[in-house]
Amino acid sequence: MCGIVGYVGPRQCVELIVGGLRKLEYRGYDSAGVAALGTGGLQVERAKGKLQNLVTRLVTHPVAGTTGIGHTRWATHGRPSDENAHPHAYGGVAVVHNGIIENHLQLRAELAALGHRFSSETDTEIVAHLVAAAQQAGSPDLVSAVRAALDRVQGTYAIAVISEASPGEIVAAKNASPLVIGFGEGENFLASDVPAILEHTRLVVYLEEGELAVLTAGGVRISTLGGAPVERKPRKIEWSAVAAQKDGHKHFMHKEIFEQPRAVADTVRGRASLEQGDVLLDGVALDEPYARSLERLTIVACGTSWHAGLVGRIMVEQLARLPVEVELASEFRNRDPLVGPKVMTLAISQSGETADTLAAVKVARARGARAFAICNVVGSAIPRECDGGTLFTRAGPEIGVASTKAFTTQLAGLYLLAVKLGRLRGTLTPEAGREHLEALRHVPSWMEQMIRQEAAVMPVAKRCAAARDVLFLGRGAQYPVALEGALKLKEISYIHAEGYAAGEMKHGPIALIDEDLPVVVLATREPAYEKTLGNMEEVRARGGQVYAVVSEGDVHAASLAQVALTVPAAPPLLSPLLTIIPLQFLAYHVADLKGTDVDQPRNLAKSVTVE
Repeated sequence: MCGIVGYVGPRQCVELIVGGLRKLEYRGYDSAGVAALGTGGLQVERAKGKLQNLVTRLVTHPVAGTTGIGHTRWATHGRPSDENAHPHAYGGVAVVHNGIIENHLQLRAELAALGHRFSSETDTEIVAHLVAAAQQAGSPDLVSAVRAALDRVQGTYAIAVISEASPGEIVAAKNASPLVIGFGEGENFLASDVPAILEHTRLVVYLEEGELAVLTAGGVRISTLGGAPVERKPRKIEWSAVAAQKDGHKHFMHKEIFEQPRAVADTVRGRASLEQGDVLLDGVALDEPYARSLERLTIVACGTSWHAGLVGRIMVEQLARLPVEVELASEFRNRDPLVGPKVMTLAISQSGETADTLAAVKVARARGARAFAICNVVGSAIPRECDGGTLFTRAGPEIGVASTKAFTTQLAGLYLLAVKLGRLRGTLTPEAGREHLEALRHVPSWMEQMIRQEAAVMPVAKRCAAARDVLFLGRGAQYPVALEGALKLKEISYIHAEGYAAGEMKHGPIALIDEDLPVVVLATREPAYEKTLGNMEEVRARGGQVYAVVSEGDVHAASLAQVALTVPAAPPLLSPLLTIIPLQFLAYHVADLKGTDVDQPRNLAKSVTVE
């Protein structure tokens, strides 16, 4: 979850590291800190709160050096405070860490018995003590000391370590949390995500599980934790540093809503063959014998990706006639799931680093299932774990914590997968495949229409901003959109919101309806449309305020709402890519009206890489 940046080279490192942390602050903003090695030895400065607090502190407490590490924290062990901020230092060693050291209490007790004194409540400080202890016990170099420390550690980590005993060197290691190395000329970089270093280099290597790297100004050496050398060529990042900036928008979330037509077009580009009525999925190992042998598809995901999976279930079942289960990865991994060789497992994750989803993939594979992924980040952990291959969504960096373009590109990817499975399983003819792909090709232009209607959301946003609770209702493929709309509103405005299947309203939620409750209804022309209109009438009869998303030209549905937001009349399976946009704008403008932190909502971080 937390953000890590490291630099070694000829330049003063602090300004560079702080610049990288700015691009990673979406990963955590409880505190921040830097550590640098210079002529004066090891210097560390930290500050509670957002990164600007650290920047202010560095004005009066400057830090100098050409080798350094920095960190922006999302708290796991220990409350946000100056003392609990990273880097943690002991005995001339400084450490930054993303992950959880599960046996930290046992290690802390052992070290305390040996005379070690701790200055924080964190699990991370243990690592600094272990490395320093290994050096004092005679480890010949920093690499050996880090290996000795990690031999004692149980849990997940991405760490970076510097030491006064090894100036001009950073040692980094990874186990289930992301780390990427950037290659420069006479300098090298380290980060937990590419945007932190992209303005300095596009040549990167992602560390794999159980690997360790030594960075100096002159080069990078990668090995396993056991010491076996690893050779891996750097890859070039194609998207630019500008893509990670706000580009004139007030918030990243707003920019990313606007990027959705382009992102969906990029997801589809080169994959939809209208001539063949088929889908071309490079890097995904799907063939006819395997597809026809399948008894079930199990989708594992968390949060917004889980909502995408719920829509994907309807897509796959309708187009490929394959039964689908959609599992919360955190629940799937903690029971004894019934999967095997005839069950295809599909992991959905924007970052590719979601800890629960990664663990769920490992559980499925251990039981003989082939694993596939829909993911945005090339080189991330989940695609590397999936033996069946990955459909990369090509959405570009998503900086806002509340996912927007991740959701719609995942839906586009799921639709492509559904068509592909339908063609392989013989449930779609070439003509039917062509019809579905032709409709998908129109989605970006339909999305552009939706974005141009942003201002129409403002009356609804002003009403919802004054509400304590908001109810979202939908049926069929619109039910997951209702869930996602409610999640967006909760995430960034802190208003309590619930998404419900509209047919379930009479089984409880109807008791909540009064004149103070805004009810947002997804009432597009789809199966059970008339029943949804009946739900709107039921809300109106009880004094509830109805705000609806309706199909273009539907005067009847619009007449039942105080405000009606229209969407193009897309096929029902593609309609969620459109109906979600007004709900994204609604959440955004409610949060902006309330003055909350849109891009960095409290208690949340972009990538949940801890359990």
